[in-house]
Amino acid sequence: MTGTDALIRALADRAELTDLVARHSLWIDEHRFDETGRLFTADVVVSSPRGEARGIEALVGLVRPDRHRYARTLHNKSNVVIELDGDTATVRAHDLAVFVSADDTEAVGAGIHHYGARRTPDGWRFDRLEITPIALTAPLPTQRLPRAAPAGV
Repeated sequence: MTGTDALIRALADRAELTDLVARHSLWIDEHRFDETGRLFTADVVVSSPRGEARGIEALVGLVRPDRHRYARTLHNKSNVVIELDGDTATVRAHDLAVFVSADDTEAVGAGIHHYGARRTPDGWRFDRLEITPIALTAPLPTQRLPRAAPAGV
């Protein structure tokens, strides 16, 4: 592989891994549990404040109960740092999340996500996830924001 080919492959790998991080947020927020196999390997190992999970079924079982706990969530990943090593990678991302409860309260949480990833025949997948919590606010009253006027009005 030429230097240019290696660079193009590394850039493509980084783009795919960055997209996987973003899709992880959508997977949680939009309850896309049917897409779990597009994000994680069958033997994924997860360690989070919610508990531990080994395998896709256990992971979904760990996350699914929270969909009833919150009316809505919004996760935002940033500061994504990717270290490539052939067909494996480590990915670190900051996560800020808003948790809106049905009782019109909301909390804000922050954490660091440490992912392990490997290239599969279907593309990159996470095979490990460790979530380190940093902060969580107490429930706060929800502030209703005025809706913006439609464009052109």
